[in-house]
Amino acid sequence: MPLSDDDFGFTEEKAGQNLAVLAETLFLINLLLAPGIAFAILLSLWLRYKDSAPPLARQHLKQATFVSLWGGLLIVSLIALFILIGGLYWEYTWVAVILYFTCIHSTLVLFGMFGLIKALAGQTWRFPLIGPRNP
Repeated sequence: MPLSDDDFGFTEEKAGQNLAVLAETLFLINLLLAPGIAFAILLSLWLRYKDSAPPLARQHLKQATFVSLWGGLLIVSLIALFILIGGLYWEYTWVAVILYFTCIHSTLVLFGMFGLIKALAGQTWRFPLIGPRNP
C-alpha cells in the first residue's frame, strides 16, 4: 500500500499526532542541529497544513513556527544589542552572548522538549510568555 503525504511512519492515537510530533521535532532540530534548514521545512509545513490539519497538529505547528520566529528575533536583536553596546572586542559582550545562550536558548530547548512530549502524548500545549494562545 503506498504511503500518503500525511504518513510519517508510525501510527497515531489522535488525529494529527504525527504532524504535531514532526513539528516539535523540527523545532528542536532548528535550535540544535540545522538552524534555518529545519525552520524552512517547519514553515513550509505550517503554510501547507495551517487550514487543513486536525486541531492537534495545527496547534503544534502554530506553536513551533511562531516560537521559532520569536527565537530568531531574540537571538538577532539581543546579540546585535550586545555588540552595539559593547563592541566586538569587549570581553563583557561575549559574556552577555554566552549568558544568552546559557539562559534563553537553553530554555527554548527545554520547552521544545516539553512540547515534543506533549505532542507524543497527543496533548496540546502553549509555550509560556511567547507562545500564541490555544484556540
